[in-house]
Amino acid sequence: MQERAARTRQTVLEAAADEFAERGYEGASLQRVAWRAATSIGALTFHFRNKTALADEVRTTGRDRFGRCLAELAPAADPLRELRTLIATLARLAHEDRFVRAARRLEADPPEGAPPLAETWLPVLRDLLDRAHGAHRLRPGVAPEDAVAMLAHLAEGAMAAHGTPRDAAWDTLWDSVWDVVLHGLAADRGEGGGGNERDGRGDRTDGDDPGEHGGRGDRTDDDQGVRGVRGDRGDRRDADDRGNRGGRAGRGDGDDRG
Repeated sequence: MQERAARTRQTVLEAAADEFAERGYEGASLQRVAWRAATSIGALTFHFRNKTALADEVRTTGRDRFGRCLAELAPAADPLRELRTLIATLARLAHEDRFVRAARRLEADPPEGAPPLAETWLPVLRDLLDRAHGAHRLRPGVAPEDAVAMLAHLAEGAMAAHGTPRDAAWDTLWDSVWDVVLHGLAADRGEGGGGNERDGRGDRTDGDDPGEHGGRGDRTDDDQGVRGVRGDRGDRRDADDRGNRGGRAGRGDGDDRG
């Protein structure tokens, strides 16, 4: 009996999440929730005495889903990479989890004293940006608090697009957006302690290029010398040709006179 009651309660809760996600608190009705759950109003009110109690439970479940998912995120050595994973996870939850979608929709009509849903993920985002700043992974001039505001808006926008189908085009668009964001956030080559590997490549490039250019310059001087030798040879050939022509001309005059 208890197992059956637990199944009914969960079914009602899932139906309520779909109802709240689609219609919000004001537009939702217990009759439609009962219809979605294929149960009676009496069975519904046995578990949740009114719509407010049902909405509170849906909201709490959505927050818990957020919290569990964030706790399971695999840490990354690069905090910027972990930030990307965080925002992508938030977007995925808003696309795939009915309780997260409902909790976000219910924020439009929160009960007094209800903490914002962002309190579950915003501290994580802020901590990652602080780590990136401490590791000199942020571009000079980018203040962590400004980056928090920008990425929070990006995360909210990604979650708000939950009606967009998650397909290859969506993933490609998300990658492009993140590339632009990363270009504005991350330190360039030669900037910050996090770019040591890139700095090394930069040093090697700077060291190699002058030598290569210098070698080409030396070879250019040699080429000029070669061209000078070739010019001398050409001058000698011209002189010989003129001498030969002069000799032939002299012999011709003598023969004619003879």
